[in-house]
Amino acid sequence: MAKKSVNVSVAARETRGNVDRMIRKFIKKSKKEKIVEQVRNRRYYEKPSVKKKEKKRRALRARLREQQKRLKAQERRNRNK
Repeated sequence: MAKKSVNVSVAARETRGNVDRMIRKFIKKSKKEKIVEQVRNRRYYEKPSVKKKEKKRRALRARLREQQKRLKAQERRNRNK
C-alpha cells in the first residue's frame, strides 16, 4: 500500500480573512482526509483479522445508515402527497 501524503492548508482568501471560519475549514478538511483517525489507528499494532472485522462492522453501519436515510426520504415524499 502506497503512502498518501496529505498537506491540508487553508488560504486566507478562502475565508475572506475570518480566523474562526479558517479554523473550522481546516478542521473540516483534516477530518475529510482522516488525518487524526489515521494517527489513532497507527498508534498501536492492529492484527489483520481485527482490521478486517472493523472494516466489516463499519461497512454494515454505513449500509444501515444509508438505508435509514432512504426510508426517511421516502416518508417525507409520502407525507407531502
